[in-house]
Amino acid sequence: MTIKIQSIEEITSQIKKDSFKMAALTNEARNKALKSISQKLQENRVKIQVANALDLEEAEKNSTPDPILKRLKFDEKKLQDVLNGIDSLISLPDPLFQALLKRELDENLTLHKVTCPIGVIGVIFESRPDALVQIATLCLKSGNCAILKGGSEAAHTNRILFELIHEAGLESGVPDGFLTLIENRAEINDLLKCNESIDLLIPRGSNSFVQYIMDHTKIPVMGHADGVCHIFVDKSADFEKALPIILDAKTQYVVACNTVETVLIHEAIAADFLPRLQEILEKIRLL
Repeated sequence: MTIKIQSIEEITSQIKKDSFKMAALTNEARNKALKSISQKLQENRVKIQVANALDLEEAEKNSTPDPILKRLKFDEKKLQDVLNGIDSLISLPDPLFQALLKRELDENLTLHKVTCPIGVIGVIFESRPDALVQIATLCLKSGNCAILKGGSEAAHTNRILFELIHEAGLESGVPDGFLTLIENRAEINDLLKCNESIDLLIPRGSNSFVQYIMDHTKIPVMGHADGVCHIFVDKSADFEKALPIILDAKTQYVVACNTVETVLIHEAIAADFLPRLQEILEKIRLL
């Protein structure tokens, strides 16, 4: 028996071919696959928990910082969150081939702006297993093939989630290349050379990492820069709405990258607003 080991270039070339099949799937077919994925995840929740326990155990042995441990944890709540997310995707209207604009430019010359899949999207993301499910299902709903590279700390959890999602997709008639998992960090550099097959790269991580990706590939990159997550409370703000918004933005999921970092308060209401804000934050020991 001869075992052929494919290169990243060969793999992405096949995924590119499958992306045209993905684009041709009906909304009903994509929703059917999403339902199958949801069911598969629910049926195998114990396997997922066992895999996640291995990742958490290894992370604790390596003295992984607490914020990363919290992101790494994939418990019942996070599973339910991603299942709810899949239900939301299924309920959304078909995002593909919707007419956004029609304009007559000249006689017998009409411009049509229509939504369509991007094609093959490569996403490099942090140690959050729930992100794998979110990215995979978003790409499926929008008719795109996804190539995923998650953080090494979540290797066991990412692998079982990928296997379950991929299996459910194939059982529903989705092309094999709709989802691919890369586990070797060294393969990222090979991936950056596949500009003929990959249509978009989305790196999530530090600014230096995003800049490295941008500097070493011809593939379009959706990157990000420094930012501060802030809330501004204007003098006309309703205190009964503003206070719960700030509390939720800070405490709903503290380790998320969009957790509020700065609260700006208009000087005209500062004397009244700050004591009330201090009171609710002290109750949960944030001050």
